[in-house]
Amino acid sequence: MRWVSNIYRLGIKEIYSLLRDPVLMGLILYTFTFAIYTVANGVKTELHNASIAIVDEDRSVLSSQLVAAFLPPYFKAPELIELSEVDPGMDKGRYTFVLDIPPRFEADVLAGRYPAIQLNVDATAMAIAGNGTHYITSILNGELLQYVSRSSADAALPVDLRVRAKFNPNLDSTWFMAVMQIINNLTILAIVLGGAAVIREREHGTLEHLLVMPVTVSEIMVAKIWANGLVIVIAAVLSLQIVVQGLLGIPITGSVLLFALGAAVYLFAVTAMGITLATVATTMPQFGLLSIPVFVVMNLLSGGITPLESMPPALQQAVQVLPSTHFIQFAQAVLYRGAGIGIVWPQLLATAVIGMAFLAFALVRFRATLAAVR
Repeated sequence: MRWVSNIYRLGIKEIYSLLRDPVLMGLILYTFTFAIYTVANGVKTELHNASIAIVDEDRSVLSSQLVAAFLPPYFKAPELIELSEVDPGMDKGRYTFVLDIPPRFEADVLAGRYPAIQLNVDATAMAIAGNGTHYITSILNGELLQYVSRSSADAALPVDLRVRAKFNPNLDSTWFMAVMQIINNLTILAIVLGGAAVIREREHGTLEHLLVMPVTVSEIMVAKIWANGLVIVIAAVLSLQIVVQGLLGIPITGSVLLFALGAAVYLFAVTAMGITLATVATTMPQFGLLSIPVFVVMNLLSGGITPLESMPPALQQAVQVLPSTHFIQFAQAVLYRGAGIGIVWPQLLATAVIGMAFLAFALVRFRATLAAVR
């Protein structure tokens, strides 16, 4: 009971210390409000207002029908250009897509000669190049099928394909970006606040004061973890309720309480990681430089940005040691698909086990740091 009491009292001291730090409080406020809102509205992964130019060398009814098929909000109004303007326009980045309709295209289609249409894509615009190519192909196939079916009764497709998108019916990237930004901010804030709690004690000279108090190393470290983790969990839950559901109007189908439970388990692991980095660094700038590559790797390789299935098999196995890999699977299942504890308990258990390993390693490092201060 004394161990629990000391952890509680030291944690309250950490919360008071954090509340009196205007820079860190401003960082928390910005991270879970403005940063969530702007990223969700500003970063688009679906096709929207893509620039397209068309070289119409046929000047026929069919080619005019194809030009008129590209409409907002997916595309800007198509710009009719000459063949000599294609390369200069794409070199300057004016067009993401350039469609070249060859001469005698309509006559060749009606004669069954299977003419070719050239589509030039600026593949440096990776966010929309793949999706845009799929959209343009679908638009062209639909218009050509409609045109040919006027003169051929058997031109209709033998299969009626119906697509139903689950969990995000309109394929709106705002739904994805808002929730993923909260998860990413959980990670970086846990690392920053956990490490800053140790660096702050060292820079203010209060670490020596803790050593003369009747407390153990584990009590000091666990208190820092639960205090900073509690602040982040509360901020994340409020961000889900106020920013995501309120301002952005994004529905959260799953249990926010279950998400908060998983976030608390995850934050134990990540905050312990931040404390470990703080025991290696001696100043806040050094800690910041150390934490950046750690966060970038966890962010890019945890399955939130790109699916794990697209990674090399060896890398898929390697990232299983990261707590963020399991937490992202947990959070997506709970918040997007409304999964309950009966479905996500393996991810929650894996996060807890990895968190205990990080906690044990951080305790060893933190004990060594305090021994060096003595």
